[in-house]
Amino acid sequence: MKNNVLVAMSGGVDSAVCAYLLQSRGMTVEGITMKLWSDTERLSDNENTIPDQNCIDARSVADCLGIPHRFVTLGETFRRTVIDPFIQSYARGMTPNPCVECNRCVKFGYLMQLAHEQGFDYLATGHYARIEKTIQGDYVLKKAKDPLKDQSYFLWSIKKKYLPSLLFPLGAYTKEEIRGIAAEKQIPVAHRSDSQDICFIPDGDYVSFIAKHSDLTFPAGDFISPDGKILGRHGGVIRYTIGQRKGLGISLGHPAFVGKISPRDHTVTLCTDEELYTTQLTASRVNWLQNRDFSKHLRLEAKIRYRHTPAMATVTPIEKTRVSVEFDLPQRAVSPGQSIVFYDGDVVVGGGIIDPTE
Repeated sequence: MKNNVLVAMSGGVDSAVCAYLLQSRGMTVEGITMKLWSDTERLSDNENTIPDQNCIDARSVADCLGIPHRFVTLGETFRRTVIDPFIQSYARGMTPNPCVECNRCVKFGYLMQLAHEQGFDYLATGHYARIEKTIQGDYVLKKAKDPLKDQSYFLWSIKKKYLPSLLFPLGAYTKEEIRGIAAEKQIPVAHRSDSQDICFIPDGDYVSFIAKHSDLTFPAGDFISPDGKILGRHGGVIRYTIGQRKGLGISLGHPAFVGKISPRDHTVTLCTDEELYTTQLTASRVNWLQNRDFSKHLRLEAKIRYRHTPAMATVTPIEKTRVSVEFDLPQRAVSPGQSIVFYDGDVVVGGGIIDPTE
């Protein structure tokens, strides 16, 4: 019976309880913690550096559970696959989601390969999602039981061939239940607060982060109306996101929202709330997680950001990894660079990255 599992342990309560639940099922569990970023040093891969607080917390959990634990430094991999694309996306006027890239390249890229090479049967994480085997023998990625914590939106880029080797034990629980288990079993990090921000930008100031970690510059430019009329000046396109209203630094006598960002000519188009709605978009880098005929139109629910309510749409293939999407009803503030994820009920059918507008 397949029994050996490598658990990605972040130092938080979710991955800690993930390890506990698998151990309680009789599985042979080993923990691993990745050191990916430091504000005080440039990390390389496999460097023997001093453990950070996440590593220390994860080790304390492993000691409590009596399981082996190690940590690995992946600074160069993280910079190349997550940080650099993050910065370049902003340079293109997009709003990236670095968690998707980290999942694709690091958690379910590097760690999955490591697990296979070292003879583990499974890789497990503390994500709130589910993987189930159908009666036809296929494995499907599904939403979590807890709709407020469901993280399936961030997992669309996992390679389909990896699904049989992944375990997401938290998908059947609510967050409250997980914290209750941690407290009952006296797991050391039971009361550690959840991370709310991008892990490498804890203060949320991505503008300063990009200025510090790249040579890119974002000169001042014009605010313009949808018909091209100059409305005022702004401090650089990097400071704005689609749908933004606050912090524009301009008064037009009526509510104004960012409708388009154009790094090529350094303009930011301001519009009304009504003008933020659209029924159409295209998406690239599409990854399908189900066996379907993707040469035809598909009727699916589509989610254009994490907290977006999925909306019915017709998905039409353009190329192998590119689709057009036509929503039944207009959707607000479609943001290039964000993920669009396709659902059939609770099942994740696939996803992609929303293209920039022309």
